[in-house]
Amino acid sequence: MSQPSNVSLSYRDAGVDIDAGDALVEAIKPLAKRTMREGVLGGIGGFGGLFEISKKFKEPVLVSGTDGVGTKLKLAFELNRHDTVGIDLVAMSVNDILVQGAEPLFFLDYFACGKLDVATATAVVSGIARGCEESGCALLGGETAEMPGMYPDGEYDLAGFAVGAVEKSQIIDGSKIVPGDVVLGLASSGIHSNGYSLVRKIIQVAKPDLEADFHGRKLADVLMAPTRLYVKPLLALMQAMEVKGLVHITGGGLVENIPRVLQDGLTAVLDATSWTMPPLFQWLQQHGGVLDAEMHRVFNCGIGMTVIVSKENADAAMAQLQAAGETVYRIGAIRVRADGEAQTIVA
Repeated sequence: MSQPSNVSLSYRDAGVDIDAGDALVEAIKPLAKRTMREGVLGGIGGFGGLFEISKKFKEPVLVSGTDGVGTKLKLAFELNRHDTVGIDLVAMSVNDILVQGAEPLFFLDYFACGKLDVATATAVVSGIARGCEESGCALLGGETAEMPGMYPDGEYDLAGFAVGAVEKSQIIDGSKIVPGDVVLGLASSGIHSNGYSLVRKIIQVAKPDLEADFHGRKLADVLMAPTRLYVKPLLALMQAMEVKGLVHITGGGLVENIPRVLQDGLTAVLDATSWTMPPLFQWLQQHGGVLDAEMHRVFNCGIGMTVIVSKENADAAMAQLQAAGETVYRIGAIRVRADGEAQTIVA
């Protein structure tokens, strides 16, 4: 039989600081409060987040999405920059559900680390709250997990989950896209949150000074620019006219994401000269010796979202989006797909 120990152990001795977790919750509460919107019942601190769907929806369909930030976090650790990755986390999910016509309603986050640093975690959640505010969704809750031995010192992981709603009759699924429709491209704010394993490999090979000037900004700032949130301008566009297709340009780039909204018999032909690939992507391609086809398959190359509308609505759509602060390009059109042809062609 084992003998009782004379040592008195606590959770803190095992590496988990409950007091730090409590301090983080208190720091988060005012951040979350700023994101509250119609439908939220209660606040941060409960076992579950409560949300009542607005009566403005007659036949609401819930649309959900989940994602992380990927290896962009590794760069955040190296640069000790934690205030924008939370925006990335929100954007990756809300932009995804937006493309089906959904208005984001609420967001939940999961922050996991080996040892909780309250200042770092607060900076991350502050970014999450800013992303929620900008996209009009409530930060309804989340989870902070301190797990000693699971992560190296100073590192953490992030995951997020967004829920939105759309009228059943207004779901955007690409079924109305026909030959002759126009593809508009909305400018990205940078690399967004995909392709950072290749980015980090190129940095490892090129060994640049990340604090050096790069077209008027520090290279580090350009590399860490948070993912652009397209929610409010595109929700307004959907109210003004028929939007036949929306595509969030994430992993897979232009060539693998646009086919997700096209019927088998259609292809999107994009004019590579219709927009200028931003300097950062040119720098990555040059220093990594990356082929054009690989660039188009890995990165957004300056286009973070595409909007497919009828030819008749194209000019009005561009004007409305530009008035809302978006940089918009007319990048291509839809046509009948030939046998064996790819569904997105960049020429």
